[in-house]
Amino acid sequence: MESKSPDQESKLQEIEATIGSSTPVQKVGGQLSQGKSGGLNFESIKSQPWQELVDTILDFLAKIPNYIGSFFSDYRQPLVTLLLIASGFVTIYITLAVLDAIDDIPLLSPVLKLVGLGYTAWFVYRYLWKAENRQELWQEFDAFKAQIVGKNSPEDV
Repeated sequence: MESKSPDQESKLQEIEATIGSSTPVQKVGGQLSQGKSGGLNFESIKSQPWQELVDTILDFLAKIPNYIGSFFSDYRQPLVTLLLIASGFVTIYITLAVLDAIDDIPLLSPVLKLVGLGYTAWFVYRYLWKAENRQELWQEFDAFKAQIVGKNSPEDV
């Protein structure tokens, strides 16, 4: 049989006298406690040391939307830049995947290679074969460069 200290005995008798027999008195973890659900009540739970940790975590979780909002407002331009770079990589990846899928089609790959060879032969014959055609190509290139840069080429100045 378990021996009780005189202090515990007096507390037990005091609680039993105050409450009567309507509320059970139980010994939980070496401490006398009263209540209907296993001897625990809201006050004993509130005073637990882990409750401070739970309150801190809940406070942090409540502030997360504010943290995220301030982060996005402070770093808007770098985030947009990173998003554009990432979307560029995704676009390149998808384009290469589509080209690889097209290349795997049995007769389409050789046909596209023939089209490429034909266009290369035409370009060489049209612009690179003769000296006057090379000059024409260079003039078209300079005109295109002037349109892009917005000023005349150094040779025209």
